[in-house]
Amino acid sequence: MSVLQPASSAIAVAAPQARRSRQAQVVWGGRVVKIGGDAPVCIQSMTNTDTVDAIATAIQVKELAQAGSELVRITVNTPEAAAAVPYVREQLDRMGIDVPLVGDFHYNGHTLLTDYPACAEALSKYRINPGNVGKGDKRDRQFGQMIEAAMRWQKPVRIGVNWGSLDQELLARLMDDNAQRATPLDAQQIMYEALISSALDSAQTAESMGMAGEQIILSCKVSGVQDLISVYRELAQRCNYPLHLGLTEAGMGTKGTVASTAALSVLLQEGIGDTIRVSLTPQPGEARTQEVVVASEILQALGLRMFNPSVTACPGCGRTTSTTFQELAKQIDDYLRQQMPVWRAQYPGVETLKVAVMGCIVNGPGESKHADIGISLPGTGEAPAAPVFIDGQKAATLRGSHIIAEFQQMVDAYIQRKFAP
Repeated sequence: MSVLQPASSAIAVAAPQARRSRQAQVVWGGRVVKIGGDAPVCIQSMTNTDTVDAIATAIQVKELAQAGSELVRITVNTPEAAAAVPYVREQLDRMGIDVPLVGDFHYNGHTLLTDYPACAEALSKYRINPGNVGKGDKRDRQFGQMIEAAMRWQKPVRIGVNWGSLDQELLARLMDDNAQRATPLDAQQIMYEALISSALDSAQTAESMGMAGEQIILSCKVSGVQDLISVYRELAQRCNYPLHLGLTEAGMGTKGTVASTAALSVLLQEGIGDTIRVSLTPQPGEARTQEVVVASEILQALGLRMFNPSVTACPGCGRTTSTTFQELAKQIDDYLRQQMPVWRAQYPGVETLKVAVMGCIVNGPGESKHADIGISLPGTGEAPAAPVFIDGQKAATLRGSHIIAEFQQMVDAYIQRKFAP
């Protein structure tokens, strides 16, 4: 039998590492979103509306912004879409939504940014895919036109490489070079190198044209978890540009949520990533805002940012065949999220609140004591009494059929008492 030896030093608290990157700024009106440097990791999302429908697009941008998206990307793929962008911006400004808009350009961005200056001006940032800017001698010229537009209007750019639309000429050249090696790399390594080289080469081209390095953000998106981790680890070592993280085409529902969480959490814990997007395929009838909720939960779970009060709830077992604790946990969680737009202004720091809703007496009292305010429901077949703990001390015992309403009132009172200015 081994004997536990005394610790020679205190156990280190797990914390994300720090990566020093440049800092870009995305601006609209008086709002500035900082990306990189010592700024917190920010959340992005993208609409799935037809941008030509300026009203529908503005409404969805508003929903995403209110859910917590700090940048919202919109598709700019046709002359009609480019012409609609200023009207989208106008509608948002009328609604008091100052979230910066990012234009997503592929194939014809050089033309749209040149022919529709109002679009170029209304956007706060451009996304350029170097794999989709043209081929042959057109590639550098058309890429250059987009960079010139960005400098003319003083907009940052994200040079976003995607392995689904990788520059095939670059990939072919790297494969030819690899064939000459004494010990060739495998195809996967060549793919990684093509992604990274495409991003870095494009960034260097932009800087050679006069664009400030602080105005450039990079991404190299893939759809495999381990692939994303490998690519970004290498990319982070080879540059100090701010990095946008996202598992492209992550998928639907649980699969997309878990895959995105697994990939982004590893990288963020290593200090890699300055802005993130969770690319979920919405379930039928599901709100587009779900991807923003997942992104914020990832950052909050890692302790990188706090957005909403957290609700700790037990999974249930044979002691909790009653659904009361499930209903209470959901009701409290929904209530806290609904109130946050108002509470952020009224109660500074309320996003750090910790609430526990437990189903029985096994772990319930202990978890409730660790929370700011917690309740331990009686479980099945136990005495119908639910003790409430506030700041680690038992404050009351609730009984009867109105436990949910009474506990919610106690949460309200606690927030008003603790977080009022």
